[in-house]
Amino acid sequence: MSALILTPNIDGADDFYADLLAAHDGLNKAESDALNARLVLILANHIGDRETLSAALEAARKTGPA
Repeated sequence: MSALILTPNIDGADDFYADLLAAHDGLNKAESDALNARLVLILANHIGDRETLSAALEAARKTGPA
Protein backbone atom coordinates (compact mmCIF):
# COMPACT_ATOMS: atom_id res chain seq x y z
CA MET A 1 0.00 0.00 0.00
CA SER A 2 1.26 3.46 -0.80
CA ALA A 3 0.77 6.21 1.76
CA LEU A 4 -2.59 7.95 1.68
CA ILE A 5 -2.26 11.42 0.12
CA LEU A 6 -3.98 13.97 2.34
CA THR A 7 -2.49 17.13 0.83
CA PRO A 8 -4.00 18.85 -2.24
CA ASN A 9 -3.29 16.62 -5.24
CA ILE A 10 -5.96 17.35 -7.88
CA ASP A 11 -5.04 19.18 -11.08
CA GLY A 12 -7.64 21.89 -11.57
CA ALA A 13 -9.10 21.37 -8.10
CA ASP A 14 -11.41 24.38 -8.40
CA ASP A 15 -12.73 23.09 -11.72
CA PHE A 16 -13.32 19.64 -10.22
CA TYR A 17 -15.17 21.20 -7.27
CA ALA A 18 -17.36 23.15 -9.70
CA ASP A 19 -18.08 19.92 -11.61
CA LEU A 20 -18.95 18.16 -8.35
CA LEU A 21 -21.37 20.90 -7.38
CA ALA A 22 -22.88 20.91 -10.88
CA ALA A 23 -23.47 17.15 -10.65
CA HIS A 24 -25.77 17.88 -7.68
CA ASP A 25 -27.73 20.65 -9.41
CA GLY A 26 -31.45 19.96 -9.36
CA LEU A 27 -31.20 16.99 -7.01
CA ASN A 28 -33.11 16.74 -3.76
CA LYS A 29 -31.33 15.64 -0.55
CA ALA A 30 -31.99 11.93 -1.08
CA GLU A 31 -30.82 12.05 -4.72
CA SER A 32 -27.73 14.04 -3.73
CA ASP A 33 -26.89 11.55 -0.98
CA ALA A 34 -27.33 8.68 -3.45
CA LEU A 35 -25.04 10.38 -5.97
CA ASN A 36 -22.40 10.80 -3.24
CA ALA A 37 -22.72 7.14 -2.25
CA ARG A 38 -22.35 6.00 -5.87
CA LEU A 39 -19.33 8.26 -6.34
CA VAL A 40 -17.66 6.90 -3.20
CA LEU A 41 -18.23 3.31 -4.33
CA ILE A 42 -16.97 4.00 -7.86
CA LEU A 43 -13.81 5.65 -6.53
CA ALA A 44 -13.32 2.92 -3.91
CA ASN A 45 -13.56 0.31 -6.66
CA HIS A 46 -11.03 2.24 -8.73
CA ILE A 47 -8.60 2.40 -5.78
CA GLY A 48 -9.18 -1.27 -5.05
CA ASP A 49 -6.76 -1.55 -2.13
CA ARG A 50 -8.49 -2.33 1.19
CA GLU A 51 -5.64 -0.92 3.31
CA THR A 52 -5.80 2.39 1.45
CA LEU A 53 -9.59 2.46 1.70
CA SER A 54 -9.45 1.73 5.44
CA ALA A 55 -6.91 4.52 5.91
CA ALA A 56 -9.18 6.89 3.97
CA LEU A 57 -12.17 5.96 6.14
CA GLU A 58 -10.14 6.56 9.28
CA ALA A 59 -8.87 9.92 7.97
CA ALA A 60 -12.39 11.00 7.03
CA ARG A 61 -13.70 10.10 10.49
CA LYS A 62 -10.91 12.12 12.15
CA THR A 63 -11.53 15.21 10.01
CA GLY A 64 -15.34 15.13 10.09
CA PRO A 65 -17.74 16.56 12.64
CA ALA A 66 -17.34 15.31 16.19
